[in-house]
Amino acid sequence: MANITLRKKEGESNSSLVYRFSKKVVQSGVLKEVKKHRFHPRNVNRRKRRASALHRERRKLEVEKAKRLGTPRF
Repeated sequence: MANITLRKKEGESNSSLVYRFSKKVVQSGVLKEVKKHRFHPRNVNRRKRRASALHRERRKLEVEKAKRLGTPRF
C-alpha cells in the first residue's frame, strides 16, 4: 500500500488540504484496494462443503426426475 503524506502549503485552508489528500488517495488506488479486501469470505470447513455438495446432487436428481415426469414446476 502507498503511504500518502502531505504538508500544508502556506496560506492553504484546511478544506483545500483535505481535498488534495482525498484526491491523492483516489489516484493512488489505496481506497479501491481496501474496499476490495473489506469483506473476506471465511473458509468453509470440510463437513459443510460435503453437505452442500450432497444437497446440490440431491436437488439435481430431483429436478431431472421432475423433468422426466413432466411436472410443470421443479
